[in-house]
Amino acid sequence: MNDATLPAFRRGYRLQWEPTQESHVILYPEGMAKLNESATAILQLVDGTRSVSALIAELDARFPDAGGVAEDVKAFLVQAAEQKWIIFREPA
Repeated sequence: MNDATLPAFRRGYRLQWEPTQESHVILYPEGMAKLNESATAILQLVDGTRSVSALIAELDARFPDAGGVAEDVKAFLVQAAEQKWIIFREPA
């Protein structure tokens, strides 16, 4: 993964608000995973067209008091890929 990489949800995986859980979740064929607010903020921007650097720029603008979110976002995206929620595509 680099700053130009395009994160995208894997086929069959999606982000959704789950009223019974009172949180956003990742739904996938084998079940679901409940997300915290930080994970939700990142994954709401994952659409397969925005680069890692664009996600970071958006989140930095949205949360200026955080003092920069780049390392946390990159670490989370790696974890999300390890969980098989997302894949990384190289830009065309």
